[in-house]
Amino acid sequence: MSKILVIGAGGQLGQCLKVVAEQRGITEIIFPAEQDANILNQSGLNELLAKEKPAYVINCAAYTAVDKAEDEVDLAKAINETGAAYLASACLANGATLIHVSTDFVFEGNEVKLLKEDDEAKPINVYGVTKLDGEKVVVSTLPAHFIIRTSWLYSEYANNFVKTMLKLGSERDELNIIADQVGTPTYAIDLANAIFDIVSSSSTAYGVYHYSNEGVTSWFDFAKAIFDISNTQVKANPIPGSAYPTKATRPAFSVMDKSKIKNTFNVQIPYWRDSLVECIKQIKIQ
Repeated sequence: MSKILVIGAGGQLGQCLKVVAEQRGITEIIFPAEQDANILNQSGLNELLAKEKPAYVINCAAYTAVDKAEDEVDLAKAINETGAAYLASACLANGATLIHVSTDFVFEGNEVKLLKEDDEAKPINVYGVTKLDGEKVVVSTLPAHFIIRTSWLYSEYANNFVKTMLKLGSERDELNIIADQVGTPTYAIDLANAIFDIVSSSSTAYGVYHYSNEGVTSWFDFAKAIFDISNTQVKANPIPGSAYPTKATRPAFSVMDKSKIKNTFNVQIPYWRDSLVECIKQIKIQ
């Protein structure tokens, strides 16, 4: 397989890429420390790519604190847009293909329909705006790009909804969970496998792709599944989003159509609950 460089290697997806690379016997892959691959250090990125000469760069670096982004607009913009621009430019200068991870939050999510890659992107929060702007700058800078939009990412690594629910469920008798926001969870191990499927294909079918696990659920039903699978004894109550106001507005329905990635790369996508079972098993082993 071609040489791969991962930016944002210390984050959730970066850690999952490391695990999956080991499982798949991928050795030509570099996971630099954050100080050696700072997304906001343009000259540093250029030097890194010139030195390592990767065929593929996977960008896992992102500002993902959705509510904090409403206050930290400049920081979110710097990481999600300016950083993406720096990295795309470095890839262009050094002949690398960029695999850039984006989000379902680029959509408004006000219709019950499967979202396709060419549907209008109309984000309703700062995080979504900055991620969409990052997509645009990658497209305009670098022809050799794969943008992968994903949703509700979780794993046994870093902080995420699954680990938060397991923690809260063990500490409390009762939890209120939003039931009127619908989407699809994505096990980051599955996303890592899909990314490596793209790399191993050596395809030049560049563009935007959607990837999440299969199926549809609400945050409430996702939480209920977490509690059921882990045998966590807690009473979960479904509540409307209006009963739990947040700084950032979320899409009400952001289920993505995955036909394009499946047809182009023959990617096999597991059902969300099956992957959740596997993740919770791994968390219990840790």
